[in-house]
Amino acid sequence: MAEQHRPHRRPTAEAPDGFAAALRSAVRGEADFGPTARALMTMDASNYRRVPLGVLAPRDADDIAAALTVCQEYGVPVVPRGGGTSIAGQATGTGLVLDITRHLRSILDLDPAARTATVQPGVILDDLRAAAAPHGLTFGPDPSTHSRCTLGGMIGNNSCGAHSVAWGTTADNVRALSVVRYGGEALRLEQGAPQQGGGFELPGVRGGTAHGPEGVRELVDAHLALLRTGYPDLPRRISGYALDALLPEHPGGPDPVRAFCGSEGTLAVVTEATVRLVEAPRARALAVLGYADESAAAEAAPGLLPYRPLTVEGMAADLVREPAGLLPRGAAWLFVETGGATPAEARAHAERILRAADAVDGSVVTDPAGQRALWRIREDASGTATRMPDGTEAWPGWEDCAVPPARLGPYLRDFRALLAQHGLRGTPYGHFGDGCIHVRIDFDLLTSAGVSRFRRFSEELADLVVAHGGSLSGEHGDGQARAELLPRMYGDELVGLFRRFKDLWDPDGGLNPGMLARPAPLDTNLRFAVLPGPGRPVDVEFGYPQDGGDFAGAVRRCVGVAKCRTEAAPGAGVMCPSYRATGEEAHSTRGRARLLHEMLAGEVIKDGWRSTEVRDALDLCLSCKGCRSDCPVGVDMATYKAEFLHHHYRGRLRPAAHYALGRLPQWLRLARPFARPLNALARLRLPAALAKRLAGITPERTIPELATETYSRWLRGRQGKGTHIRSSSRVVQLWADTFTEYLSPQVGRAAVRVLEEATGRTVLPPPSGVCCGLTYVSTGQLDAARAVMRRTLDRIGLLPGHPLVVLEPSCAATLRTDLPELLPDDPRAHEIASSVRTLAQYLEEYAPDWTPPRLDRPAVGQTHCHQHAVLGDAAERRLRERMGLTGELSGGCCGLAGNFGFEKGHWEVSVACAEEQLLPAVRESEPGAEVLADGFSCRTQLDQLAGRQARHLAEVIAEGLDREEGAGR
Repeated sequence: MAEQHRPHRRPTAEAPDGFAAALRSAVRGEADFGPTARALMTMDASNYRRVPLGVLAPRDADDIAAALTVCQEYGVPVVPRGGGTSIAGQATGTGLVLDITRHLRSILDLDPAARTATVQPGVILDDLRAAAAPHGLTFGPDPSTHSRCTLGGMIGNNSCGAHSVAWGTTADNVRALSVVRYGGEALRLEQGAPQQGGGFELPGVRGGTAHGPEGVRELVDAHLALLRTGYPDLPRRISGYALDALLPEHPGGPDPVRAFCGSEGTLAVVTEATVRLVEAPRARALAVLGYADESAAAEAAPGLLPYRPLTVEGMAADLVREPAGLLPRGAAWLFVETGGATPAEARAHAERILRAADAVDGSVVTDPAGQRALWRIREDASGTATRMPDGTEAWPGWEDCAVPPARLGPYLRDFRALLAQHGLRGTPYGHFGDGCIHVRIDFDLLTSAGVSRFRRFSEELADLVVAHGGSLSGEHGDGQARAELLPRMYGDELVGLFRRFKDLWDPDGGLNPGMLARPAPLDTNLRFAVLPGPGRPVDVEFGYPQDGGDFAGAVRRCVGVAKCRTEAAPGAGVMCPSYRATGEEAHSTRGRARLLHEMLAGEVIKDGWRSTEVRDALDLCLSCKGCRSDCPVGVDMATYKAEFLHHHYRGRLRPAAHYALGRLPQWLRLARPFARPLNALARLRLPAALAKRLAGITPERTIPELATETYSRWLRGRQGKGTHIRSSSRVVQLWADTFTEYLSPQVGRAAVRVLEEATGRTVLPPPSGVCCGLTYVSTGQLDAARAVMRRTLDRIGLLPGHPLVVLEPSCAATLRTDLPELLPDDPRAHEIASSVRTLAQYLEEYAPDWTPPRLDRPAVGQTHCHQHAVLGDAAERRLRERMGLTGELSGGCCGLAGNFGFEKGHWEVSVACAEEQLLPAVRESEPGAEVLADGFSCRTQLDQLAGRQARHLAEVIAEGLDREEGAGR
């Protein structure tokens, strides 16, 4: 049967006439053809970029069928998209993107007895696992993106994850599928059962046979020999279409469900799936085995499989930036997880493996927190590996080749040699038990010479994988990254069958064109091509030291792994509070980075720094800096927001809140002499309402009260009454931040009490007129921020060898990061940045033998988001433990976040952020619990939303000292 030619569909910049109206009239879901929606969907987590015509969020299966009918009528291609974490480019497209994550998120049925669940395609994997957990069940495949990937995307890519040695791939765990073809025809695919006479029929298949649509059975029957011999035998063979699943001798008969899994949205769109659930071990243990190098670890992995572990994961030392004593000795490690009915059984299983392994060193970890810390290293690797230790960018593209596990050691040696031959570097890690390797490589994808080398390397690596009996894709699919090279793996004849199989399912070629069948070249549609290239830097204000001063390089940091799209509370983490409050991609760190990328590209977002699309997306960014630490690649959206606002409003009228709140230090300094009358006016309804309206403050907020005596005036008065500086070596430099100085001087007074008691040193009076510039930075008034910072550097007179104690975490973070990044050429800025300490850090460093007062009561509250992101809270944790303050503080963000929660239009998001972790934790706290919040914003939010008075740690310590002193009298 001659192959019928199916030409590529030509991408168009605009939707065909009448298409948008026809689509909107046919569906109930939201269809968006605006620049923001299109820009958000140009990329996934791969190296590729394609601009869609529009985005549809279908509400149900009928919407999908209607949309596919309209798209066929108008000749518009369709790309189904889940979490957008695909790393081969298959979640990008030039037609209509179906965003299944917004509405199609229901678990329709969960049958513990049958161990099955029926789900819509937009269900997040972790949501399914959480629903199954009370029944002792789970869904076996678990890619590292489990907190945000969807079941539909996992089916499309045939995802696997760390536990595939025990539970297989997604294809091994799907029982039935409801799908819709291009044009709107619905089909039901189920695993077949033998019929009388040896035939196989599928209940509910309409318009097809046991093999799928009409003609598929004939295609298979005509090429039985090729299908029986053309596929490599290995556990992680994901590349191409699984046509061998349709062979008559396949266990259980032809399996169209398995053949469909991994088709990357090129055959039909999934509307419903029935999946298999597996029994989750009641207890788990983790054997961590150290080896001399990664080849030794790889060669050891197959020998552990007979012990039936749940996982055998491997990684080398060049991936682990901060082992911090978590890992045993070695230069490479295997993580081997075991399960059991009891902790003792799981531990005994792990200890057997430890004894059997020929490892340099090893340990068994049973503590759940310890296991989580170790797994976090592995799960963050997809982001961590995007930067080499020297900061060089590394990219996917050859992320998940797989070879037979017994060949993994030799393959890795050959792979390293090939990298060296091309002058490239990479950090392999992955599923050693299945022979699957993940790696990001420092390709130069910015220049034509670099792209040419990328192609040559790709072709040679494909040949190397095939020579070892492997698969070009062992987990994430072929997409655009590898599909062009499938003939090297399968040969031209079998790849020809792939095209014919695709045509039987999708005769019009409307579903995800350019993927798998008739793929686009692997070196086209690269997402970097549209950005300003080397030698054309973007004129910016911040120094971007981690990106060579290149703003485009900073934006390139986001590779799309979408950890910011996690909707569950992040534990001790922060990122990304606005996404969790809104559920909108535009308000995720990834979404904002995508819009900035498109702003620089100028194709979809055409107004550059004046873009209203970027402005609106950044408007709900709380500048919490959570992404700076929680994003695996260190995207710093707070800095990018400040940069954007600076350029967006340069020479233009700003929002009123920028003048009122952005210049807060200036207004507080002027208001100080009139504190009493101003406080009285703020308590009156009409004057307060007028002031808030003029200042751009949301009416729901209460204006904080001004201190009638500032911190610095109190300190100078106190020292004028007998406290004298004895020696310049016996002093403490305590930063008088704006909030402590004018709004909460009691914190400064308490800190003086604690510092003098603990160290015997005298706290120096602060110089007048100093400010870190925080409020100017957060509102993008960078010229003013720089002027304020320079004035501060001129006046502060930092004593050499003396740290600078900063009580307000947001100001400490500004001094640590924004100051040197805005004044990169001033050595004084770097000196101050390196001198910044929190109160707990200073006490630990300069009064290590001091015994703090014992309070012995529970504590509740929140670690400030800026402290979490920039400074860390390890010293605070240790100090609280020594004081007997028990319990963990909340993660997330309080939602006030400096000026954010005061600005008009932010009230709902501000409250939603507080309600995520902080407010519930405080409401549920034990009677008498200490409410801790070192940030002024956090304390204000608790006061205004919960009616609870929170205190700075300094105040709590000072009270304890006073109590001890009183008891000793």
